[in-house]
Amino acid sequence: MTRLRPVVMADAERLGDWRRDPEAGGEFQWFGYMLGGDLKKRIEDGTVIDRVDGGMLAITDDEGQLVGDVSWTRRGYSPIAGSEAWNIGIVILTEHRGRGHGSAAQRLVADYLFAHSPANRVEATTDSANVAEQRALEKAGFTREGVLRGAQFRGGRWNDLAVYSKLRGE
Repeated sequence: MTRLRPVVMADAERLGDWRRDPEAGGEFQWFGYMLGGDLKKRIEDGTVIDRVDGGMLAITDDEGQLVGDVSWTRRGYSPIAGSEAWNIGIVILTEHRGRGHGSAAQRLVADYLFAHSPANRVEATTDSANVAEQRALEKAGFTREGVLRGAQFRGGRWNDLAVYSKLRGE
């Protein structure tokens, strides 16, 4: 069973691997080398989860082993209060991919965000060629809305992103 829990210091190094290693990130997560020290600082000062701006939770398996992380950030759609959505992102560690943890974690984080915020919408984007992630989002109850053409620069070129969402009550 896939579970979510707060990120702890022991997770920081492993969760930062995809920022330092192209193989760990895989073809859809490698954006070039990035520093990972910010996560350790956020764990130390207790700001890994911010009820206004977003956060991150660790994903674990049945044995409590770290599988990856799921994060969320606020995205506004209007100057009117309450027109914000949560945009989620996920990283599954290489050795745990293909076991259903991604779809389970995305369903769990959407449920968590609907239970602990007034948001009506949780959304996600993924590379239009990332078929496995698109299937995971659909399995988690997200609906495909369309494509953002040329929205993400990665690997020396502009890539299209598929957009998915889940509304409160779905």
